[in-house]
Amino acid sequence: MKVSKLAANLIGSEIVKIGNEVNDLKAKGAEIANLTIGDLNSNIYPIPALLKEEIQKAYQNNLTNYPPANGLLSLRKEVSKDLKNRWNLDYSPNDILITAGSRPLIYAVYKTIVDEGDKVVYPTPSWNNNHYAYLTSANAVEVKTKPETNFLPTADDLRPHLDGAVLLALCSPLNPTGTMFTREQLSEICELVIAENKKRGEDEKPLYLMYDQIYSNLTFGAEHVDPVSLFPEMKEYTIYIDGISKCLAATGVRVGWGFGPAHILDKMKALLTHVGAWAPKPEQEATAKFYENPENVNVFVEDFKSKLEESLKVLHGGVQDLKGKGLAVDSIEPMGALYLTIKLDYIGKTKPDGTVIENSSDLVFYLINEAGVALVPFSAFGEEKSEPWFRASVGGLAVDEIKVMIPRLENALNSLK
Repeated sequence: MKVSKLAANLIGSEIVKIGNEVNDLKAKGAEIANLTIGDLNSNIYPIPALLKEEIQKAYQNNLTNYPPANGLLSLRKEVSKDLKNRWNLDYSPNDILITAGSRPLIYAVYKTIVDEGDKVVYPTPSWNNNHYAYLTSANAVEVKTKPETNFLPTADDLRPHLDGAVLLALCSPLNPTGTMFTREQLSEICELVIAENKKRGEDEKPLYLMYDQIYSNLTFGAEHVDPVSLFPEMKEYTIYIDGISKCLAATGVRVGWGFGPAHILDKMKALLTHVGAWAPKPEQEATAKFYENPENVNVFVEDFKSKLEESLKVLHGGVQDLKGKGLAVDSIEPMGALYLTIKLDYIGKTKPDGTVIENSSDLVFYLINEAGVALVPFSAFGEEKSEPWFRASVGGLAVDEIKVMIPRLENALNSLK
Protein backbone atom coordinates (compact mmCIF):
# COMPACT_ATOMS: atom_id res chain seq x y z
CA MET A 1 0.00 0.00 0.00
CA LYS A 2 1.30 3.46 -0.96
CA VAL A 3 2.23 6.02 1.68
CA SER A 4 3.93 9.40 1.47
CA LYS A 5 7.55 9.54 0.32
CA LEU A 6 8.46 10.97 3.71
CA ALA A 7 6.86 8.07 5.55
CA ALA A 8 8.21 5.47 3.14
CA ASN A 9 11.79 6.60 3.66
CA LEU A 10 11.63 7.40 7.37
CA ILE A 11 14.16 5.39 9.36
CA GLY A 12 12.98 3.95 12.66
CA SER A 13 14.95 4.35 15.87
CA GLU A 14 17.82 1.90 16.29
CA ILE A 15 17.53 2.43 20.03
CA VAL A 16 13.90 1.27 19.97
CA LYS A 17 14.89 -1.82 17.94
CA ILE A 18 17.49 -2.77 20.52
CA GLY A 19 15.06 -2.02 23.34
CA ASN A 20 12.47 -4.34 21.80
CA GLU A 21 15.01 -7.17 21.70
CA VAL A 22 15.86 -6.54 25.34
CA ASN A 23 12.19 -6.53 26.37
CA ASP A 24 11.51 -9.77 24.49
CA LEU A 25 14.38 -11.55 26.24
CA LYS A 26 13.44 -10.17 29.66
CA ALA A 27 9.87 -11.40 29.12
CA LYS A 28 11.38 -14.87 28.68
CA GLY A 29 13.22 -14.59 31.99
CA ALA A 30 16.63 -13.38 30.81
CA GLU A 31 18.67 -11.15 33.12
CA ILE A 32 19.63 -8.10 31.07
CA ALA A 33 21.52 -5.03 32.25
CA ASN A 34 19.69 -2.52 30.08
CA LEU A 35 22.02 0.41 29.42
CA THR A 36 20.21 1.49 26.26
CA ILE A 37 17.57 4.15 26.74
CA GLY A 38 18.15 7.65 28.07
CA ASP A 39 15.43 7.05 30.63
CA LEU A 40 15.27 6.36 34.35
CA ASN A 41 14.00 3.50 36.42
CA SER A 42 11.38 5.44 38.36
CA ASN A 43 11.56 2.98 41.27
CA ILE A 44 15.25 3.80 41.69
CA TYR A 45 14.92 7.46 40.69
CA PRO A 46 11.40 8.71 41.50
CA ILE A 47 10.41 12.28 40.74
CA PRO A 48 10.48 14.73 43.69
CA ALA A 49 7.79 13.90 46.25
CA LEU A 50 6.51 17.47 46.30
CA LEU A 51 6.23 17.56 42.50
CA LYS A 52 4.21 14.34 42.61
CA GLU A 53 1.93 15.78 45.30
CA GLU A 54 1.35 18.96 43.29
CA ILE A 55 0.51 16.96 40.14
CA GLN A 56 -2.03 14.91 42.07
CA LYS A 57 -3.48 18.05 43.63
CA ALA A 58 -3.85 19.70 40.22
CA TYR A 59 -5.84 16.73 38.91
CA GLN A 60 -7.99 16.72 42.04
CA ASN A 61 -8.68 20.40 41.39
CA ASN A 62 -9.84 19.55 37.86
CA LEU A 63 -7.14 21.50 36.02
CA THR A 64 -7.68 19.27 33.02
CA ASN A 65 -8.64 21.67 30.23
CA TYR A 66 -6.36 23.15 27.57
CA PRO A 67 -3.38 25.16 28.79
CA PRO A 68 -2.41 28.36 26.94
CA ALA A 69 -0.60 27.64 23.69
CA ASN A 70 2.72 28.93 25.02
CA GLY A 71 2.29 27.46 28.50
CA LEU A 72 0.89 28.61 31.82
CA LEU A 73 2.03 32.10 32.70
CA SER A 74 2.80 30.95 36.26
CA LEU A 75 5.26 28.38 34.89
CA ARG A 76 6.82 30.74 32.37
CA LYS A 77 7.39 33.26 35.18
CA GLU A 78 9.11 30.63 37.31
CA VAL A 79 11.26 29.46 34.41
CA SER A 80 12.22 33.08 33.74
CA LYS A 81 13.29 33.52 37.37
CA ASP A 82 15.20 30.22 37.36
CA LEU A 83 17.12 31.14 34.21
CA LYS A 84 18.16 34.42 35.85
CA ASN A 85 19.10 32.88 39.19
CA ARG A 86 20.83 29.80 37.81
CA TRP A 87 22.54 31.05 34.65
CA ASN A 88 22.14 34.85 34.80
CA LEU A 89 20.12 34.71 31.57
CA ASP A 90 17.51 37.43 31.01
CA TYR A 91 14.43 36.04 29.27
CA SER A 92 10.94 37.33 29.96
CA PRO A 93 7.98 34.95 30.30
CA ASN A 94 6.98 35.99 26.75
CA ASP A 95 10.32 34.67 25.44
CA ILE A 96 9.59 31.18 26.82
CA LEU A 97 7.58 28.36 25.23
CA ILE A 98 6.38 25.34 27.25
CA THR A 99 5.87 22.01 25.47
CA ALA A 100 5.47 18.30 26.17
CA GLY A 101 9.16 17.68 26.80
CA SER A 102 11.94 18.91 24.55
CA ARG A 103 11.25 16.92 21.36
CA PRO A 104 8.45 19.18 20.08
CA LEU A 105 10.74 22.15 20.64
CA ILE A 106 13.55 20.66 18.56
CA TYR A 107 11.10 19.75 15.80
CA ALA A 108 9.62 23.26 15.90
CA VAL A 109 13.06 24.89 15.71
CA TYR A 110 13.81 22.92 12.56
CA LYS A 111 10.41 23.61 10.98
CA THR A 112 10.50 27.31 11.86
CA ILE A 113 13.98 27.99 10.47
CA VAL A 114 14.67 25.41 7.77
CA ASP A 115 13.27 25.44 4.23
CA GLU A 116 13.71 22.53 1.86
CA GLY A 117 17.35 22.32 0.80
CA ASP A 118 18.62 24.71 3.50
CA LYS A 119 21.95 23.75 5.02
CA VAL A 120 21.85 22.44 8.58
CA VAL A 121 25.11 21.64 10.37
CA TYR A 122 25.44 19.27 13.32
CA PRO A 123 28.12 17.02 14.77
CA THR A 124 28.11 13.25 14.90
CA PRO A 125 27.52 11.56 17.19
CA SER A 126 24.47 13.54 18.28
CA TRP A 127 20.90 12.69 19.16
CA ASN A 128 18.30 12.63 16.38
CA ASN A 129 19.55 15.59 14.31
CA ASN A 130 19.74 13.28 11.30
CA HIS A 131 16.04 12.48 11.68
CA TYR A 132 14.94 16.09 12.20
CA ALA A 133 16.99 17.11 9.17
CA TYR A 134 15.21 14.44 7.15
CA LEU A 135 11.78 15.55 8.38
CA THR A 136 12.48 19.10 7.20
CA SER A 137 14.14 18.11 3.87
CA ALA A 138 17.28 19.91 4.98
CA ASN A 139 20.66 19.68 3.35
CA ALA A 140 22.29 17.93 6.31
CA VAL A 141 25.99 18.51 6.83
CA GLU A 142 27.31 16.04 9.40
CA VAL A 143 30.59 16.98 11.04
CA LYS A 144 32.41 13.94 12.37
CA THR A 145 34.02 14.45 15.76
CA LYS A 146 36.89 12.65 17.45
CA PRO A 147 37.46 10.98 20.81
CA GLU A 148 40.44 13.31 21.31
CA THR A 149 37.97 16.21 21.68
CA ASN A 150 35.47 14.14 23.73
CA PHE A 151 33.33 13.79 20.58
CA LEU A 152 32.53 17.51 20.66
CA PRO A 153 33.02 19.63 17.53
CA THR A 154 35.74 22.27 17.55
CA ALA A 155 35.60 25.62 15.79
CA ASP A 156 38.09 24.23 13.27
CA ASP A 157 35.78 21.28 12.60
CA LEU A 158 32.81 23.56 11.96
CA ARG A 159 34.47 26.47 10.17
CA PRO A 160 34.43 24.99 6.62
CA HIS A 161 30.71 24.24 6.81
CA LEU A 162 28.95 27.35 8.16
CA ASP A 163 28.91 29.42 4.97
CA GLY A 164 25.25 29.60 3.90
CA ALA A 165 24.00 27.39 6.76
CA VAL A 166 20.79 28.45 8.53
CA LEU A 167 21.03 26.22 11.62
CA LEU A 168 23.83 24.84 13.78
CA ALA A 169 22.63 22.23 16.30
CA LEU A 170 24.70 21.68 19.45
CA CYS A 171 24.14 19.94 22.78
CA SER A 172 26.05 20.13 26.08
CA PRO A 173 26.25 17.97 28.16
CA LEU A 174 26.11 15.83 25.05
CA ASN A 175 23.79 12.95 24.36
CA PRO A 176 25.24 10.31 23.71
CA THR A 177 28.64 10.92 25.34
CA GLY A 178 28.07 12.76 28.62
CA THR A 179 30.88 15.14 27.67
CA MET A 180 30.73 18.95 27.77
CA PHE A 181 32.02 22.02 26.00
CA THR A 182 34.68 23.99 27.81
CA ARG A 183 34.37 27.77 27.96
CA GLU A 184 37.13 28.08 25.35
CA GLN A 185 35.61 25.53 22.95
CA LEU A 186 32.16 27.11 22.97
CA SER A 187 33.55 30.65 22.81
CA GLU A 188 35.43 29.87 19.61
CA ILE A 189 32.28 28.40 18.05
CA CYS A 190 30.18 31.43 19.06
CA GLU A 191 32.76 33.71 17.48
CA LEU A 192 32.31 31.78 14.22
CA VAL A 193 28.52 32.22 14.36
CA ILE A 194 28.82 35.95 15.06
CA ALA A 195 31.33 36.43 12.24
CA GLU A 196 29.15 34.46 9.81
CA ASN A 197 26.10 36.56 10.63
CA LYS A 198 28.02 39.81 10.16
CA LYS A 199 28.67 38.73 6.56
CA ARG A 200 24.99 38.32 5.72
CA GLY A 201 22.67 40.86 4.18
CA GLU A 202 19.27 41.89 5.54
CA ASP A 203 17.49 39.70 2.98
CA GLU A 204 19.38 36.58 4.08
CA LYS A 205 18.46 34.21 6.88
CA PRO A 206 20.81 34.39 9.83
CA LEU A 207 22.75 31.38 11.03
CA TYR A 208 20.84 30.31 14.13
CA LEU A 209 22.24 28.15 16.92
CA MET A 210 20.02 25.58 18.60
CA TYR A 211 21.59 24.88 21.97
CA ASP A 212 20.22 21.82 23.76
CA GLN A 213 21.05 22.05 27.46
CA ILE A 214 18.48 19.61 28.81
CA TYR A 215 21.25 18.00 30.93
CA SER A 216 22.73 21.30 32.16
CA ASN A 217 21.92 20.66 35.84
CA LEU A 218 23.44 17.18 35.78
CA THR A 219 27.14 18.02 35.75
CA PHE A 220 29.93 16.52 37.84
CA GLY A 221 32.30 19.33 38.71
CA ALA A 222 32.65 20.64 35.17
CA GLU A 223 31.28 24.11 34.41
CA HIS A 224 28.23 24.28 32.16
CA VAL A 225 28.63 27.10 29.65
CA ASP A 226 26.08 28.57 27.25
CA PRO A 227 26.30 30.88 24.22
CA VAL A 228 24.50 34.01 25.46
CA SER A 229 26.37 34.06 28.77
CA LEU A 230 29.61 34.05 26.80
CA PHE A 231 28.53 36.57 24.13
CA PRO A 232 25.42 38.72 24.73
CA GLU A 233 25.16 39.32 20.95
CA MET A 234 24.41 35.59 20.56
CA LYS A 235 20.96 36.24 22.07
CA GLU A 236 19.69 37.28 18.65
CA TYR A 237 20.64 33.93 17.15
CA THR A 238 20.33 31.29 19.93
CA ILE A 239 17.35 29.07 20.71
CA TYR A 240 17.73 27.04 23.89
CA ILE A 241 16.18 23.64 24.64
CA ASP A 242 15.60 22.81 28.31
CA GLY A 243 13.10 21.36 30.78
CA ILE A 244 12.59 19.00 33.73
CA SER A 245 12.76 15.65 31.93
CA LYS A 246 16.30 14.85 33.01
CA CYS A 247 17.13 17.13 35.95
CA LEU A 248 14.04 16.11 37.94
CA ALA A 249 14.06 12.46 36.77
CA ALA A 250 10.75 13.35 35.13
CA THR A 251 11.06 11.88 31.65
CA GLY A 252 7.41 10.83 31.54
CA VAL A 253 6.01 13.99 33.10
CA ARG A 254 6.64 15.81 29.78
CA VAL A 255 7.40 19.40 30.68
CA GLY A 256 10.02 21.12 28.54
CA TRP A 257 10.77 24.70 27.62
CA GLY A 258 12.49 26.60 24.90
CA PHE A 259 13.62 30.21 24.97
CA GLY A 260 15.18 32.55 22.49
CA PRO A 261 14.39 35.38 20.05
CA ALA A 262 10.71 36.36 20.30
CA HIS A 263 10.10 36.22 16.52
CA ILE A 264 11.32 32.59 16.43
CA LEU A 265 9.48 31.51 19.58
CA ASP A 266 6.22 33.06 18.34
CA LYS A 267 6.41 31.06 15.10
CA MET A 268 7.28 27.89 17.01
CA LYS A 269 4.21 28.47 19.20
CA ALA A 270 2.01 28.96 16.14
CA LEU A 271 3.35 25.79 14.53
CA LEU A 272 2.84 23.67 17.63
CA THR A 273 -0.78 24.80 18.05
CA HIS A 274 -1.43 22.62 15.00
CA VAL A 275 0.47 19.70 16.50
CA GLY A 276 -1.06 19.84 19.98
CA ALA A 277 2.28 19.37 21.72
CA TRP A 278 1.32 21.09 24.98
CA ALA A 279 2.55 19.81 28.29
CA PRO A 280 -0.51 18.66 30.32
CA LYS A 281 -1.95 21.48 32.38
CA PRO A 282 -1.72 19.68 35.77
CA GLU A 283 1.96 18.94 35.19
CA GLN A 284 2.60 22.57 34.24
CA GLU A 285 0.77 23.81 37.33
CA ALA A 286 2.75 21.42 39.54
CA THR A 287 6.10 22.34 37.99
CA ALA A 288 5.37 26.02 38.55
CA LYS A 289 4.59 25.34 42.22
CA PHE A 290 7.74 23.25 42.60
CA TYR A 291 9.95 25.95 41.10
CA GLU A 292 8.51 28.67 43.37
CA ASN A 293 11.15 27.64 45.91
CA PRO A 294 14.55 27.25 44.19
CA GLU A 295 15.73 25.04 47.04
CA ASN A 296 13.21 22.40 45.94
CA VAL A 297 15.12 22.10 42.69
CA ASN A 298 18.60 22.43 44.16
CA VAL A 299 18.18 19.84 46.91
CA PHE A 300 16.68 17.26 44.58
CA VAL A 301 19.21 17.82 41.81
CA GLU A 302 22.23 17.56 44.12
CA ASP A 303 21.06 14.24 45.54
CA PHE A 304 19.97 12.85 42.17
CA LYS A 305 23.12 13.73 40.28
CA SER A 306 25.37 12.39 43.06
CA LYS A 307 23.69 9.00 42.59
CA LEU A 308 24.10 9.17 38.83
CA GLU A 309 27.73 10.15 39.23
CA GLU A 310 28.35 7.17 41.51
CA SER A 311 26.84 4.78 38.96
CA LEU A 312 28.86 6.31 36.13
CA LYS A 313 32.07 6.10 38.17
CA VAL A 314 31.44 2.43 38.95
CA LEU A 315 30.81 1.67 35.28
CA HIS A 316 33.78 3.74 34.10
CA GLY A 317 35.99 2.06 36.71
CA GLY A 318 34.80 -1.37 35.62
CA VAL A 319 35.64 -0.68 32.00
CA GLN A 320 39.05 0.69 32.95
CA ASP A 321 39.71 -2.47 35.00
CA LEU A 322 38.97 -4.56 31.90
CA LYS A 323 41.33 -2.35 29.92
CA GLY A 324 43.99 -2.99 32.54
CA LYS A 325 43.50 -6.73 32.02
CA GLY A 326 44.35 -6.33 28.36
CA LEU A 327 40.87 -6.25 26.84
CA ALA A 328 40.38 -3.99 23.81
CA VAL A 329 38.11 -1.56 25.65
CA ASP A 330 38.18 2.02 26.86
CA SER A 331 35.85 4.71 28.24
CA ILE A 332 35.80 8.50 28.53
CA GLU A 333 35.43 9.89 32.03
CA PRO A 334 31.88 11.28 32.32
CA MET A 335 31.39 15.00 32.83
CA GLY A 336 27.59 15.20 32.93
CA ALA A 337 24.21 13.67 31.97
CA LEU A 338 23.67 9.94 32.56
CA TYR A 339 25.88 8.47 29.85
CA LEU A 340 29.26 6.80 29.62
CA THR A 341 31.08 6.56 26.30
CA ILE A 342 32.58 3.09 25.90
CA LYS A 343 34.94 1.72 23.25
CA LEU A 344 34.65 -2.01 22.49
CA ASP A 345 37.16 -2.71 19.73
CA TYR A 346 35.84 -6.14 18.73
CA ILE A 347 34.39 -5.56 15.27
CA GLY A 348 35.84 -8.21 12.95
CA LYS A 349 36.25 -10.77 15.74
CA THR A 350 34.76 -14.25 15.54
CA LYS A 351 32.03 -15.50 17.89
CA PRO A 352 32.20 -18.97 19.49
CA ASP A 353 29.75 -20.27 16.85
CA GLY A 354 32.16 -19.25 14.08
CA THR A 355 30.24 -16.24 12.78
CA VAL A 356 31.92 -12.86 12.51
CA ILE A 357 31.06 -9.61 14.32
CA GLU A 358 30.74 -7.51 11.16
CA ASN A 359 29.59 -4.21 12.68
CA SER A 360 28.61 -2.48 15.89
CA SER A 361 25.02 -3.76 15.72
CA ASP A 362 26.28 -7.35 15.57
CA LEU A 363 28.33 -6.70 18.70
CA VAL A 364 25.34 -5.16 20.49
CA PHE A 365 23.14 -8.19 19.89
CA TYR A 366 25.97 -10.60 20.72
CA LEU A 367 26.43 -8.91 24.10
CA ILE A 368 22.70 -8.89 24.77
CA ASN A 369 22.50 -12.63 24.21
CA GLU A 370 25.84 -13.73 25.65
CA ALA A 371 26.48 -11.22 28.44
CA GLY A 372 23.05 -9.85 29.26
CA VAL A 373 24.43 -6.37 28.60
CA ALA A 374 22.57 -3.97 26.29
CA LEU A 375 24.34 -0.89 24.87
CA VAL A 376 23.58 1.55 22.05
CA PRO A 377 26.09 1.82 19.19
CA PHE A 378 27.09 5.26 17.99
CA SER A 379 25.52 4.31 14.64
CA ALA A 380 22.23 5.25 16.36
CA PHE A 381 23.63 8.78 16.59
CA GLY A 382 24.77 9.24 13.00
CA GLU A 383 28.09 7.38 13.05
CA GLU A 384 29.12 4.50 10.78
CA LYS A 385 28.47 0.93 11.93
CA SER A 386 32.20 0.29 11.63
CA GLU A 387 32.83 2.58 14.64
CA PRO A 388 33.57 0.68 17.90
CA TRP A 389 32.00 3.29 20.22
CA PHE A 390 28.87 2.80 22.33
CA ARG A 391 26.60 4.73 24.70
CA ALA A 392 25.81 3.31 28.12
CA SER A 393 22.96 4.94 30.05
CA VAL A 394 23.00 4.25 33.79
CA GLY A 395 19.54 5.61 34.59
CA GLY A 396 17.84 2.22 34.51
CA LEU A 397 20.15 0.31 36.85
CA ALA A 398 21.16 0.28 40.50
CA VAL A 399 24.87 0.40 41.32
CA ASP A 400 24.87 -3.26 42.37
CA GLU A 401 23.43 -4.26 39.00
CA ILE A 402 26.25 -2.44 37.25
CA LYS A 403 28.86 -4.20 39.40
CA VAL A 404 27.58 -7.70 38.65
CA MET A 405 27.36 -7.12 34.89
CA ILE A 406 31.05 -6.27 34.47
CA PRO A 407 32.27 -9.90 34.82
CA ARG A 408 29.60 -11.02 32.34
CA LEU A 409 30.85 -8.42 29.86
CA GLU A 410 34.43 -9.58 30.43
CA ASN A 411 33.59 -13.23 29.78
CA ALA A 412 31.64 -12.49 26.61
CA LEU A 413 34.41 -10.32 25.17
CA ASN A 414 37.06 -12.91 26.07
CA SER A 415 35.06 -15.48 24.09
CA LEU A 416 35.60 -13.51 20.89
CA LYS A 417 38.66 -14.51 18.84
